[in-house]
Amino acid sequence: MSAIQAILMLGLVALATFCQNLTGFAFGLIFVGVAGATHLLSIEDAANITCLLYLVNGAVYLYSHRVRPDWALLRPMVVSSVVGVAGGVVLLYWLSGNALNVLRMLLGAVIVACAYLLFARREGAGKAGGPVALWGAGIASGLLGGLFATPGPPMVYYLYRQPIEAAVVRQCLFVLLIINAVLRLGLVAVDGQLGSTAVLATALAFPVVAGVTWLQARRPPQWPRRVVEALVCVLLLLSGLSLLVSGLRA
Repeated sequence: MSAIQAILMLGLVALATFCQNLTGFAFGLIFVGVAGATHLLSIEDAANITCLLYLVNGAVYLYSHRVRPDWALLRPMVVSSVVGVAGGVVLLYWLSGNALNVLRMLLGAVIVACAYLLFARREGAGKAGGPVALWGAGIASGLLGGLFATPGPPMVYYLYRQPIEAAVVRQCLFVLLIINAVLRLGLVAVDGQLGSTAVLATALAFPVVAGVTWLQARRPPQWPRRVVEALVCVLLLLSGLSLLVSGLRA
């Protein structure tokens, strides 16, 4: 990695970390989507770096904030997403070439659809979802996490439509992302797919992630929930379109 590439990567890490701390989910979507679409990093390396930095960001966030997640909500999310992560990693190894590019484009289409549905806030938004919807969102999040280290969209769509405080949503997403990252890294490492590039890039980005998270904890942006939801929609839309474009180009 050249000096210019390293600077661009660190800038992307800072942006992704800021949005992650604000919304609870955006790091992987921004980092993997932009790095893959611009060929700054391979999708595989970007996904592994994302998982490693999830752990850094999550540890600093949990240390800097009083965390009281809704465990009654979180437990089925974790169990279902763990099942999905294992399936996603297996599917990633099985797919190759054009099949993987088609799947990338499908992921982009799903993310764009999530952005539209969240923005539209159809009738029924604000009512608690049932267990089937919760388990479905958890499995779908796990699958996307296993494939691309971007487990956010399905669970974000589910949680941000529930009558839950934004802080609780962020905490649930942070805990879920950390657990998924640990599982995915374990599966990838056992298979020998955790390369030196991902480890070195993570070491380089560690101070940026820790610093941005610490600063946001000391001076958190006081943005209304609706503004955060609008930002979530924009991030989903941009990341989905970037995946669609990168899949078409490949």
